[in-house]
Amino acid sequence: MNKSLAAAILSLTLAAPAFAATCSNTSAGFDAWKAEMAQEVKADGVGQAGRAALLGASYSKATIAADRNQKSFKYTLQKFLNVRGADAIISQGRARKKKNPDFYAGLEAQYGVPAGVLLAIHGMETGFGNFMGDTNVVSAIATLTFDCRRTDFFRPHLIGALLLVDQGSISAKSVGAKHGELGHTQFLPGNALSYGQDGNGDGRIDLTNMTDALATTANYLRQKGWQPGLGYQEGEPNFAVIKEWNSAKVYQQAIALMGAKIDG
Repeated sequence: MNKSLAAAILSLTLAAPAFAATCSNTSAGFDAWKAEMAQEVKADGVGQAGRAALLGASYSKATIAADRNQKSFKYTLQKFLNVRGADAIISQGRARKKKNPDFYAGLEAQYGVPAGVLLAIHGMETGFGNFMGDTNVVSAIATLTFDCRRTDFFRPHLIGALLLVDQGSISAKSVGAKHGELGHTQFLPGNALSYGQDGNGDGRIDLTNMTDALATTANYLRQKGWQPGLGYQEGEPNFAVIKEWNSAKVYQQAIALMGAKIDG
């Protein structure tokens, strides 16, 4: 499936009326819900492989625990920077930029996003790829879609995950973060489907590959309105685009500050 068709499917899904499968705030009824949802997603273009992955999903208690306990976003900026290891991210980010300047310059030339921002996100999300998660992606996204708190938000990402399984971009066994995010910079599956880039030119989009992941990140920010050459600190035009990456104010501030220090 091409990206424009995938985007159209996700757009239709976002606008769709309430669906039949019943959500729950506990694990009760998850198997019945999977069976109902597997029938529903046929209308969204999900094929046999994707539906089989959904039917094989398990209710993820670890995902629910993580979703209920996002304490760090309530910290002060300074505490958040300390807890998330900002100094180490800045130091490693500078070293990575110095080691491979042409790579980051190429991304900025193509997408307009400076190295500092991409490196700050990469460091913040996975410690530069050192830990990309240990939770089954389809199970995590299915659990969050089944959960009543944010069913409507996660349903397009469930469809995205199942379409990625159909495409062979991920498998039913692929792992990611606790909320089902994928790869070096932790893309939710619907966003991976819509904004994914084949950065290394091997004919496939693999967000566990750093080149693909950073090209996808830069493309996402550009498509969300990044203006090349303009500032990204709080109050400057591109700070609003960082908000599109993460809704937590302290996270946005941290990315802007670390990015500026990496860029020098």
